[in-house]
Amino acid sequence: MDQDNKSEDESVGPSEDASEEELPCLPPGLSDGEAMELLWQLRAQRRQASPKLPETVTRLTAPDGSILYLVGTAHFSDSSKNDVAMTIRAVQPDVVVVELCQYRVSMLKMDENTLLREAKEINLDKVQQAIKQNGLMSGLMQILLLKVSAHITEQLGMAPGGEFREAFKEAGRVPFCKFHLGDRPIPVTFKRAIAALSLWQKARLAWGLCFLSDPISKEDVEKCKQKDLLEQTMSEMIGEFPALHQTIVAERDIYLTHTLRQATCSVEAPPNAQKVPAVVVGVVGMGHVPGIEKNWEKQLNINEIMSVAPPSRFGWVLRMVTRGVMVGMLGYACYYAGGSVGRALLSSRAVKSVLETLRPPRA
Repeated sequence: MDQDNKSEDESVGPSEDASEEELPCLPPGLSDGEAMELLWQLRAQRRQASPKLPETVTRLTAPDGSILYLVGTAHFSDSSKNDVAMTIRAVQPDVVVVELCQYRVSMLKMDENTLLREAKEINLDKVQQAIKQNGLMSGLMQILLLKVSAHITEQLGMAPGGEFREAFKEAGRVPFCKFHLGDRPIPVTFKRAIAALSLWQKARLAWGLCFLSDPISKEDVEKCKQKDLLEQTMSEMIGEFPALHQTIVAERDIYLTHTLRQATCSVEAPPNAQKVPAVVVGVVGMGHVPGIEKNWEKQLNINEIMSVAPPSRFGWVLRMVTRGVMVGMLGYACYYAGGSVGRALLSSRAVKSVLETLRPPRA
């Protein structure tokens, strides 16, 4: 793996419970080398030569003969979880790569009830964290997108990312299987997306996200796995916000292709470390599958899609105006409430945190 991508592509250790559930007990007295060879042979026996896989799986081949099974999913779908589990069990991969970055890795180990509660609760702490991590405009846009996710969660009673948690669990049951995070860091995506939109486009997008209230059923989610419907939706999105599609979809197609190709390379087989073609399972949203197929054999340069422009003058002015309004409101509250109450208000953790968030960055 490239050093530049270390944080995104590094392996995430599977849970101990998952490993103990499926891996066999080895005979006592084996050397490390003998144990590794035995587990390698066991996985080879489990691996199906011509697996019958779901229609959502696309097979791609690397120049060295390594194989990628790309599972296209809908992010709020029970059947997508089944597709992922079926694929990993059938092909017994060397590596599993998921459409997550290090900023979203916590969802892999959180239980469903906790995730449901977190998705529905958008509080001041989350707003402050988003602004501090991504900047004012990108942070507010992230909160609006979280609101969309919360709306879907509330409609379906299902937390997002179930297919990634399923992949994490199943990878822990395959001997020698590594688990990689393959997506571009979300702060980079948000900052590039906001920078690509005009002021009018930002306002239209924010308005649409704020007033999203259309009912969503599980049948609607399953339709997202149909490529024709998805391509139609993408076409509508391109027509309205072409710059947004470029940064959130097309650029991430390139980044995901890059990390998937890095994972799809030969591995060393015991006992003599002979190089053999790898088997890899990629788990991504169905909307990324056509782009990954298109970019699979191209020369890619991800440096171009990792740069973030410095904050615009408009962003700086907006930050200063917001800060001025906040300070003015606090000053009036202190004057109205009296000296002792005002000092207590200014010393509170919430007020200090808000003012710290709005402080201009150091030169």
